[in-house]
Amino acid sequence: MIVVVMGVSGSGKTTVGSALADVLACPFLEGDDLHPPANVAKMAQGTPLTDDDRWPWLDRIAERLREATAAGGDVVVACSALKQSYRERLGSAGPCRFVHLRGEQATIAARLSRRRHRYMPASLLASQFATLEPPVDAIVLDIEDDVATQVRTIVAALGRRAA
Repeated sequence: MIVVVMGVSGSGKTTVGSALADVLACPFLEGDDLHPPANVAKMAQGTPLTDDDRWPWLDRIAERLREATAAGGDVVVACSALKQSYRERLGSAGPCRFVHLRGEQATIAARLSRRRHRYMPASLLASQFATLEPPVDAIVLDIEDDVATQVRTIVAALGRRAA
């Protein structure tokens, strides 16, 4: 199974996804690491990505997910997956469960003001919220909950046990 931990920048995708993968004893993929250099440069300049920018990136993630699950194993990926069409593209890699890390824009903006991402400036948060299409069929978590609670909730919702 593929578990996609999704949400806007600063929602905690990497932290929660990595912790979840540790508990499930499966690989973790960081979607940010798979952006092509042109996307990274665009975001670093404070320019939001377009759908055309995102398609090759999403295809690259889907390919890596297919590779990771080829032997029948599980994989967790952190990816914004902001639109339904993006989630469908990721779903082409195999059965996916989406985990939406949801929070208030002001809360996430405060988080972003305290961190330095290698290319994603806090100024792009508003564009991410504007793009976000909340998923219909997802495990929805409040970002205010601590990571351990979030991971336990996901594991229970997946019907899994910690490894």
